[in-house]
Amino acid sequence: MSNIAVTANPYFERLDLSLSDWGERLKAFPDRTVYHTPAWLSFVIESKKVEPVFAALKLGSETLGYFTGMLVRKSGFKILGSPFPGWSTPYLGFNLLPGVSRRAALEALPRFAFKELGCAHFEMGDRYLTPQDIEGLGFEHWIYTTAVVDLTSSEDEIFARMTNDCRNSIRKAQKSGVVVEEAQDEGFAEEYYRQLEEVFGRQGLVPTFDLERVRQLIKHLQPAGELLLLRARDREGTCIATGIFVMTDQEIHLWGAASWYKYQSLRPNDAIQWYAMKYGKSRGALFYDPGGKAHFKSKFGGTIHSIVMIRKSRYPLVTGIRNFAKKLVKTRQRLVGSVRRWRKVNLQDN
Repeated sequence: MSNIAVTANPYFERLDLSLSDWGERLKAFPDRTVYHTPAWLSFVIESKKVEPVFAALKLGSETLGYFTGMLVRKSGFKILGSPFPGWSTPYLGFNLLPGVSRRAALEALPRFAFKELGCAHFEMGDRYLTPQDIEGLGFEHWIYTTAVVDLTSSEDEIFARMTNDCRNSIRKAQKSGVVVEEAQDEGFAEEYYRQLEEVFGRQGLVPTFDLERVRQLIKHLQPAGELLLLRARDREGTCIATGIFVMTDQEIHLWGAASWYKYQSLRPNDAIQWYAMKYGKSRGALFYDPGGKAHFKSKFGGTIHSIVMIRKSRYPLVTGIRNFAKKLVKTRQRLVGSVRRWRKVNLQDN
């Protein structure tokens, strides 16, 4: 299969399938992640108002794999994202049969995006893409790094691989009476978001998404059994930290974490992460992915994993607009944060 995929010219064929039918097709693929599931895709579709794109990688009558993406319009241009920034989705991309080259799939993607779909720009991140796969193909790219924790070892071995400071933080939380519990109630989203606003506010920023996004995530993933909501409480029962994790039976990922600053000395955040790891392991998960900032999150004993993100524009102008829009979003985030902080100070003074 690998020789066929490298030497021939496969192509993408768009498919008209429901989310549930798409999910059934991908179930057999070992490179499938929670971000390919119908529950996750329905969350993105509702929260970002995008159009799903399902495609088969074909070689004649043979199907070599699949591609998952979404169409969105930005600045008047049609864009294909797999994923696109702001979708709360770190990667998406391909699901390929064993032995099929990701490079071969990549070579077919611009033709599909630009000619078949009529897009002016596309972006993609794939958990299993390597720098060698994209070499010489003319893609702009950057690297997203995370520190993936192997959950196939015993709990004692996983704990021993953490840094000394991390282990001490978890022990301190336990000795201080911090208790981590699973949450199901409707008030969790508001509780998490209030803490998140304080986290961003201390940096002069505002969250990159609103409360409704959290509610939508819970609405779509909780019924599917793909969501773990955690609270950490102190001895008095006060909720001092929260964590949101998405998962399948093979994996568990941190989606978001927040806490009240005045309780940080109790180390509730590390206690929540340790609970999530143990929970994922109990369900058969092979790894825990705490997300970006690998230099910080490697304290959990994970191995650095680099994920290649690519993008390509049909016209040079689109690349410039895309870069400007990205800077504009960051500037707006800081400006809104500054205004909120100014209002808070003035209200206190008055």
